[in-house]
Amino acid sequence: QVQLVESGGGLVQAGGSLRLSCAASGSIGSSNTMGWYRQAPGKQRELVAASTAGGRTNYADFVKGGFTISRDNAKNTVVLQMNILKPEDTAVYYCKAIVGFRNYWGQGTQVSVTS
Repeated sequence: QVQLVESGGGLVQAGGSLRLSCAASGSIGSSNTMGWYRQAPGKQRELVAASTAGGRTNYADFVKGGFTISRDNAKNTVVLQMNILKPEDTAVYYCKAIVGFRNYWGQGTQVSVTS
């Protein structure tokens, strides 16, 4: 089992920044993918960014260089630095870990961006 605990969400004005952090515990292993998804009201959950343990990253097109994902494999943490936030970035952000054939999700953290 893997447990994911997110932190760092909140309320910010458009153009501001937030930093989301996710800490994994349990049988995370050394070969895994960790990333961030988001779900806005009335919309499907969508990928924001993900990173393999080896550092290969994948970003959604809407990120457009405003977000950066990074990992600390020694601490089993993944961080999403979000800059130049827009009101449309308002959503619940979820941390996800893929370990083998299993997917694990965090409880989600709310990000709200006001205009």
